Amino acid sequence: MPQIGLETLRPGAPNKGKKRLGRGPGSGHGKTSGKGHKGQKARAGGVKGPAFEGGQLPLQRRLPKRGFTNAPFATEWRVVNVGLLDRLPPQTAVTAEVLVEQGLLRGGHRPLKVLGHGEITVALTVAAEAFSASARKKIEAAGGRVEVLGVRAAPDVVVETAG
Repeated sequence: MPQIGLETLRPGAPNKGKKRLGRGPGSGHGKTSGKGHKGQKARAGGVKGPAFEGGQLPLQRRLPKRGFTNAPFATEWRVVNVGLLDRLPPQTAVTAEVLVEQGLLRGGHRPLKVLGHGEITVALTVAAEAFSASARKKIEAAGGRVEVLGVRAAPDVVVETAG
């Protein structure tokens, strides 16, 4: 236990409360509550955002819009690497549902893509919506088979066909 003496004393933490505005002249923050006299900044909601330029057309509106992004329509994949598939017993028919049961993949409605990171030594029949070239090569080199499924639509999307 450390020695207690005058040389070990330190000042305590400050016990300063929050600034109480508009509580009379004795507080030092009465009347206008530190906001000065009148004007936009003295009003409620009078603080404008960082892009406000005093009523001048802001820069982000003066510049033209350019380009296009297809990101909202991009396919979001659930991915699994072939190194994880090596844990499964030989001759297993691997599907997304089997991988979810084994805890190697999270559930969901996104399509499955198999990527080629890692090594695989067991012969498996792997069914997925997409495969990378290296994953396909490694699965077939281990004596397995690759089955490409059609990309499924999300369950809430209705796909109509003519006919």
